[in-house]
Amino acid sequence: MAKDIKNILSSSPIIPVIVLDDVSKAKPLAKALVAGGLPVIEVTLRTKNAFQIIEEMAAVEGAIIGSGTIRDFSMMQQSVDAGCQFMVSPGAPKKLLKQAKDIPIPLLPGIASATEIMAASEMGYKYLKFFPAEGLGGVNMLKNFISPFQDIKFCPTGGINEKNAKSYLTLSNVICVGGSFITPKEAIIAGDFERIEALAREAKKLAN
Repeated sequence: MAKDIKNILSSSPIIPVIVLDDVSKAKPLAKALVAGGLPVIEVTLRTKNAFQIIEEMAAVEGAIIGSGTIRDFSMMQQSVDAGCQFMVSPGAPKKLLKQAKDIPIPLLPGIASATEIMAASEMGYKYLKFFPAEGLGGVNMLKNFISPFQDIKFCPTGGINEKNAKSYLTLSNVICVGGSFITPKEAIIAGDFERIEALAREAKKLAN
């Protein structure tokens, strides 16, 4: 049975957001992140080999892989076929939210405004991605959402780094954050997965 989105997001305070096209790096990268204590991984569908990357990562024991940049029903179907356990969209159009109800894995929709929060909530979505977080006011904007949206939890993504992640994680309406700072491009290219594991361990401490 598929996990619900609350259980998935609760499994890791920080979700590494991956943009990768080199299939050979997929498994060692996922293994490093799992070993570092960050098992929930979002693989963005921005590269030619994204679904193959997902398949490789999904085979790693302990890894909880999600697809990012979901924009249509076909992408959702392919995500299920590739072994994803969740999906993430940059926005929350009504058609996409409705279609996601027919997919056996949960969707984390992206929102950028109070109106979008209300629209997603009306369709039963209580866990939302706040994107792009820093560009939309960051921590201060999320503080403003606490009172009117007491039943909503957010995963802010976009501009999150090792310096500001903790300030987000201390907010009562933030369940986790997403960011690419744990997986520097140069470390992946060099195959320095020990560094990535160390960065994951350090990032996990930010939630304490």
